[in-house]
Amino acid sequence: MVNQSLEKKETSDTPEGASLIWFRSDLRVVDNTALAAATRCSNNVLAAFISTPMQWHEHNVAPMKVDFIRRRLDVLREQLAELSIPLVVVEVDDFDREAQAIADLAVSHNISHVFCNQQYEWNERQRDELTAGLLDIHNIRFSAFDDDCIITPGKVLTRNGQPFKVFTPFRREWLEVYRFEVPSVHPKPEKQQANGFMLDVQPEPMMSFTYPVADSVHWPVDEEAIKQRLHMFCEEKAALYHQQRDIPAIDGTSCLSPYLSIGALSARQCMAALLAEFPQCLDDSKSGAFCWLNEIIWREFYRHLIVAWPKLSRDQPFLGWTRNVVWQKSDSMLNAWQQGRTGYPIVDAAMRQLRQTGWMHNRLRMITASFLTKDLLIHWQAGEQWFMSQLIDGDLASNNGGWQWAASTGTDAQPYFRVFNPTVQGERFDPDGSFIRTWIHELRDVPDKYIHQPFLWDKAESLNYPKPIIDHKSARLRAIEVFKSAKALIGEAQ
Repeated sequence: MVNQSLEKKETSDTPEGASLIWFRSDLRVVDNTALAAATRCSNNVLAAFISTPMQWHEHNVAPMKVDFIRRRLDVLREQLAELSIPLVVVEVDDFDREAQAIADLAVSHNISHVFCNQQYEWNERQRDELTAGLLDIHNIRFSAFDDDCIITPGKVLTRNGQPFKVFTPFRREWLEVYRFEVPSVHPKPEKQQANGFMLDVQPEPMMSFTYPVADSVHWPVDEEAIKQRLHMFCEEKAALYHQQRDIPAIDGTSCLSPYLSIGALSARQCMAALLAEFPQCLDDSKSGAFCWLNEIIWREFYRHLIVAWPKLSRDQPFLGWTRNVVWQKSDSMLNAWQQGRTGYPIVDAAMRQLRQTGWMHNRLRMITASFLTKDLLIHWQAGEQWFMSQLIDGDLASNNGGWQWAASTGTDAQPYFRVFNPTVQGERFDPDGSFIRTWIHELRDVPDKYIHQPFLWDKAESLNYPKPIIDHKSARLRAIEVFKSAKALIGEAQ
């Protein structure tokens, strides 16, 4: 399933001409497949990162994520300098110009080989095809490696050699493949000897991008802090992950998704740290460690899907019949959801957490997505785009996969007749309202008895908080009927 024209695996340790390592969503020096290959093949390595503000805008990349990338690049530059590899940062508008920028850098610095790690989204794959063609004109080699997944897309298949469409059998086969070929973590490369680029490329001041800014300072970017966060989670939280992961008032999740999204941390590193602490977790499906492993495999699943079905990167639902769903268009309802003013406290607290921190607890992502697509019956793409525009860990594969799962338009989706009840979800996962009160200050004085339905409190009129913008019971029935009608038009055909 991998683009064969880009899958040129270099194994030779014989030094060749100068190499260029092109960083994208892999901002690390440890366990970086392309960087390891570039340094094996040459003692003269140049590194590059190309920012693309217009492309980021088209892809709804969150300003906080861009700031996060910028800060991480400053760390990466220092790490590379310790290896005698200079980092050049160039800004262009979009992916087409990015391809040209890489070709221009390669030609102007007499590069003979460009290395990078694969990005699996459709636009990114088209960009890499263009880059390969531009480099080929100048007889410059181009190698793109599978690095983002623990198991390469295309290796986890059904007995008929087809990609899985459902998660549970995918996980079963993924574990079998993993046991057969346990991927190793690449060590940090050795320091380059007499790299001429260190003399040619002048150090740059702290970089900035032509893009809106949102401060990401609450997320540390230095190597030691990231490593410590991973190991502390495995040592202190993973054992209870299955019991605490759904409670947003408890700090029970890893909060590592932002680092995975920009490649400051690899999935292989996460797996290695987990197995070091819980060596038997692959066989203990009821443990907290396995529960977290399950989330790592979900991440893999969504990446394998966008390779097997490129339409998922192109605004298409996985289930073809869901194109017939008649979605509602209401700017006021959408705005109320975005601002956390729906009158459903667990939904509103989650949406305010997102706006203020750039992150949202996973259980709450499911609750808010179900509310938008089922209660309000607003198109899942509106929610997908809003999340991407806010999330510091915004990632197309996981974000799209999660939204289509919640909207019942995707693979492994919940049946359309299963709709989250936001009040019940709040009562179950935030029973005393601790999380709600953290983010909705208007409700701090509401008694526990009414915290999930404050409009029933006899002092509700004194609250600066809206009544529910829709009745869940009737909205649920409407959603079921709308999906039922859409499916009846063409049945199961896709």
